[in-house]
Amino acid sequence: MNLEQLRSFAEVAATGHFTKAAATLHLAQPSLSRQISTLEKELGAELFHRAHGHIALTDAGQTLLPTAKRMLADAEAIRRDMDELAGLRRGRVRLGATPTLCVSLVAEAISRFHTAHPGVELELVEKGSRELIEALAGGELDLALITRTFELAPQMPRLSLRRLLAEDLVVIAAAGSDLLSANRAETDSAVPNQITLAEVADLPQVMFHHGYDLREATSAAFESAGLTPNIVVEGVEMDAALRFVERGLGVAIVPAMVLVDRPRLASVPLVDPRMPRTVSLATRADVRATRAASAMESTILHTARTLPELEPGLAAHVRLVG
Repeated sequence: MNLEQLRSFAEVAATGHFTKAAATLHLAQPSLSRQISTLEKELGAELFHRAHGHIALTDAGQTLLPTAKRMLADAEAIRRDMDELAGLRRGRVRLGATPTLCVSLVAEAISRFHTAHPGVELELVEKGSRELIEALAGGELDLALITRTFELAPQMPRLSLRRLLAEDLVVIAAAGSDLLSANRAETDSAVPNQITLAEVADLPQVMFHHGYDLREATSAAFESAGLTPNIVVEGVEMDAALRFVERGLGVAIVPAMVLVDRPRLASVPLVDPRMPRTVSLATRADVRATRAASAMESTILHTARTLPELEPGLAAHVRLVG
């Protein structure tokens, strides 16, 4: 059994297709098939069901896959360690982050890291927190920035979690718009400089797609309060949501950190209920970090400490917790 065989096995498992896997690996399909057949003979078990062009993992294949991914990740870590023997002039970091963090904390951290270490290759994976945790546990990432709304922690086997920041959710509208004031002026309970979830429900709202961490949290809050939000557009990612709001399409509930460098947005804190969330840095507890990954971790920690200073008023909604 060798790494080439395991890499071929993992790629076929990922694509579900020998031809696609061979193209990705730059192999002739007969060569790929021989590698898989040899691996199956050495292990004494079939790894794939092959029926009418459909490829699926057998029980043996499902058992082997997580181990194969870890072995390939360890081999990649060794290669990167060798690249780094001459210092941080070379190397590679695989960072995962949620979409909301990619437009705030991550953008600032990556800018600083690249300035300090221009020779290090950066790979950024943008997914939801649970998917990032799975990728990190499977050896596909070096570190990940995740969020936990309502302090609901996902399962984190073999992972180390460091809490960095706590931030409030705020409601945003286009700067100069009366959306955050006109509707609330008629409400006896309206309080200046804040807005309730019930008041938000009556406003035209831009919503993220289902499965998005923030969408699930806000949808649960509306349902718990017996409210039906007035949605004008849904199914968007963070960047599109911010652009729609800037153009006056409606309001949106977002983390306070996205306000950095967004002068075309106005915001007020969301109350009743408040919906704080925690931003944490996740790493593998059972794998020694490369020098490049350690440098990225240090950059993220420093950026998190200084981020509230980058935008006037942000410190009121973003707090250090680590």
